[in-house]
Amino acid sequence: MIRLMGIDPGLRFMGWGIIDVDGNRLKHVASGVIATDGQESVPLRLCELHGKLQNLIREYAPAEAAVEETYVNRNGSSTLKLGYARGVALLTPAYEGLPVAEYGAMTVKKSVVGTGSATKEQVTMMVKRLLPGVAIHKADASDALAVAICHAHHRASAAHVAVGRRMA
Repeated sequence: MIRLMGIDPGLRFMGWGIIDVDGNRLKHVASGVIATDGQESVPLRLCELHGKLQNLIREYAPAEAAVEETYVNRNGSSTLKLGYARGVALLTPAYEGLPVAEYGAMTVKKSVVGTGSATKEQVTMMVKRLLPGVAIHKADASDALAVAICHAHHRASAAHVAVGRRMA
């Protein structure tokens, strides 16, 4: 069994999700959203994201983390701030000694729903199916769990390929 953490970066809301993976079985451990105060300065908000993410990593002790790659939107300032939050999402688990994988939104959607053009509602529905009993309170937490599920699937595929290479 391995414990994985998925992170959906955001400066206002950073989603996080922890799952346990045992073969092809997935189990929800915890999930939520780190919210920052939009009235605070960006540096203080980044510090808050880092500190809370670090506490979650220390509390749940995942073995690996995965972060969703962000897309560029029309507002340059918003894109830049999202990039700052993504930097925290990449740095914090790496600082804690975890391997960190990155997946594009389309890859996450395709892994969880089967199509890269899935809506947020479809992703949430599939996350609930794949993790029975999970209660989703915000889309950011659902997205983070989807990133963790995507990583679980890609890890399994990579492991099968590695085994095949050793046997050849």
